[in-house]
Order: sequence, then structure tokens, then C-alpha cells
Amino acid sequence: MSDEIKVYGEDYPSRRLLTLVGDKWTPIVLYILGQGTKRYGELQRHLPDVSKKMLTQTLRALEGDGLLTRTVYAEVPPRVEYDLTPLGRSFLEPVTALCEWATDNPDKLEGVERHRKKAKRRK
Repeated sequence: MSDEIKVYGEDYPSRRLLTLVGDKWTPIVLYILGQGTKRYGELQRHLPDVSKKMLTQTLRALEGDGLLTRTVYAEVPPRVEYDLTPLGRSFLEPVTALCEWATDNPDKLEGVERHRKKAKRRK
């Protein structure tokens, strides 16, 4: 067992993946960009609950991680487009599976959320 990757170790692949995409907005932004190149305003329309600051931070983090490209066109006003890199596209399968599960199982998701709220109130 000493040669196997420890499930709870920092190097465990699932743990590393969830560190990359485990925040609130990253999977959703990846999912939206999986449908094609988007401008900032288009992303905002898809995500009405996200603040401009948080969307900008998420996009910068994804760009820094090499999961998306940001292309600025020298126009007036400047046009900026976001698209997934090949690496970013490779993340689509697990992210899409999570998004589809959530869409297909709203009652189960609500049940988990109710249990979580009850547990917080008991503390």
C-alpha cells in the first residue's frame, strides 16, 4: 500500500481536480464556455447572480490555470472574447456530468441542501 496514492494525500488526483474547479463559479463558467466563445457581457447574462468582480476573478484564474484564452481585439470600443483551451475542453466531461446531474436531480439536490441547513441550525 505504500506505493499507492493515498486517497487523502495532497497528490490524490480527485483532490487536485476539485481544488482547480471546486469553487462556486468555475464549473459554471467552464460549462458555458463549452458551448463556444463568449464575450464578457454574454457571460454576465448567463450568470445574473455573479458580481462583476467575481466573474473577472474567475476568468483571470481560469486564464492563469491555462483553461481559457482571453483575446482582446484592437477596436473602439475594445472587444474581448473568452474561449476554452484544449486543456479547458478536457475538463468539460466531468463538469458537464456534474451540471447534468444537478439539472436531472433537483429534488435530490434540494434534499441535500435542506439537510445541510438543518445541521447548521443544530450547531
